[in-house]
Amino acid sequence: MAPVVPPFTAETALRKVKIAQDLWNTKDPAKVSLAYTPDTIWRNRDTFLKGREEVVQFLTKKWQKENGYRLRKDLFAFTDNKIAVQFFYEWYEDKADGTRQWYRTYGLEDWTFDDDGLMRKRQMSGNDVAISESDRWYKDGVDVNTIEIGPEHL
Repeated sequence: MAPVVPPFTAETALRKVKIAQDLWNTKDPAKVSLAYTPDTIWRNRDTFLKGREEVVQFLTKKWQKENGYRLRKDLFAFTDNKIAVQFFYEWYEDKADGTRQWYRTYGLEDWTFDDDGLMRKRQMSGNDVAISESDRWYKDGVDVNTIEIGPEHL
């Protein structure tokens, strides 16, 4: 399949978002980093990164902490070479007392692409909310794209 490159249409922007979603759900930092320019610039909450090597290091550390990571990205808006997404992901942390705490992270991302379709800039803002096991959306075997996300979460 040919790479999805700017200028984006509604169809290609949505495709780009779902490709990114599927790529991040592999939790393979080296593979994920290849979707970005070699000199990509990131802001992820309060962390600033530059270049694929820093992205790999960041994602490796992230997925060592965020166990059970499952992500959904939804197209929010787009222009010729920019895409904004709303995302929701769930993960858990094993506590020292042997219990498991689940979280849902809500956020927005702002992406800018080069002419080859590689992301040269990514800005992410997100919030982690503790949830109970019973409140989880993305349980084993569930397609993240089929979950109905109500207006109280949007």
